[in-house]
Amino acid sequence: MTQSGRTTSLRITEIFHSLQGETSRSGLPTVFVRLTGCPLRCSWCDTEYSFTGGTTRALDDILTEVASHHCPTVCVTGGEPLAQKGCLALLTALCDAGYSVSLETSGALDIAGVDPRVSRIVDLKAPGSGEEARNLLSNIPLLSPHDELKLVLASEADYEWAKARIAEHRLTERCPVLMAPVQGQLKPAELAAWILRDRLPVRMQVQLHKVIWGNEPGR
Repeated sequence: MTQSGRTTSLRITEIFHSLQGETSRSGLPTVFVRLTGCPLRCSWCDTEYSFTGGTTRALDDILTEVASHHCPTVCVTGGEPLAQKGCLALLTALCDAGYSVSLETSGALDIAGVDPRVSRIVDLKAPGSGEEARNLLSNIPLLSPHDELKLVLASEADYEWAKARIAEHRLTERCPVLMAPVQGQLKPAELAAWILRDRLPVRMQVQLHKVIWGNEPGR
């Protein structure tokens, strides 16, 4: 087969079974497939261990390990999973196998080729990330109610920037919009107060897995 078939291989940092800590699926038992590598270097990144290393694995091998967890929900994450050519084939194979699949992506790479059955969780990088210039704004018109847009915020300045982008692109009319504070930089209570004050139609989230397990990798 070709690259889109079962001979596809990907560089994998880890595959693990845990609770989804973010998005509208927060709290849901999920199998995570974390791909290695990322072209971005966000100042608040909490998965730097996935930038390098990993193990090259065949698509069939990945699917076998995912199946071993007997869980119907799968999240493909990174790093930046779309930086690997085989990611699109992996997403389609997971959908074909009957899983409910989500993709966590930085918003810096084109999401147009992602299987439409996948829920695309797309970041919009605020200035505090240091990667605002990498936002691929052509992704925004591609978002549907099946997708979600995530804004991770480190300060009130980031929040005001996010509020302006929500209005500029009418983001809450396209898909659910998520706001999250950077751990250790913005207090959740402060972000909650701003959202309530401004009556923003967004979903605030904290990273549930960190509340439960701390910053332990593979959780």
